[in-house]
Amino acid sequence: MTGGGPGTRFGKIGGHSGRMSWLLKKSVVLIGMMGAGKTSVGRAIADQLGVRFLDSDEEIVNAANMSIAEIFARDGEAFFREKESQVLERLMKGPATVLSTGGGAYLSERNRQIIADGGVAVWLNADLDVLWNRVKHRDSRPLLRTPDPYATLAALYEARVPLYQKAEITVRSQGDLSVPDMADRVVQSLAQHADILEKV
Repeated sequence: MTGGGPGTRFGKIGGHSGRMSWLLKKSVVLIGMMGAGKTSVGRAIADQLGVRFLDSDEEIVNAANMSIAEIFARDGEAFFREKESQVLERLMKGPATVLSTGGGAYLSERNRQIIADGGVAVWLNADLDVLWNRVKHRDSRPLLRTPDPYATLAALYEARVPLYQKAEITVRSQGDLSVPDMADRVVQSLAQHADILEKV
């Protein structure tokens, strides 16, 4: 099994669930729209499971020494998507981890296969209004630099949801849930699949 073998990753968590040890058997890849909470929730999940957290966008930025907005402006989206696939391939070959991806990463059939081969896709499914409330005051989203960013977000949402629905696991991302509570919800969903996450 790629993405880390049995016995490679253990973690302990406290809090509402009591004290538990976990064995993560394959990488967990968080997918979904911008604003779904993939990075913040991903960090909390990794902390609970005692594994490393990685962010594919951060990895691209570090490799290019430019922000994502700068990459889009200088080299275009197609170049960015190619780098994204290369980064995913590299990260999925490592030990089992929690990985957050950019909103467009899962649209590519190539990327969906890379994720399926080395891990499991988890869709953080947030409603459009929740997403808009989270992203409307940020200027770090190159795809929303349009005359009508809400309409742009809505169009992206409509186009992407059918592809996000291909994810093996879906977890609702509600606006009133804290990051730790959302992380708990994802961990409990993962724990229903013994080939992904196991209590030890």
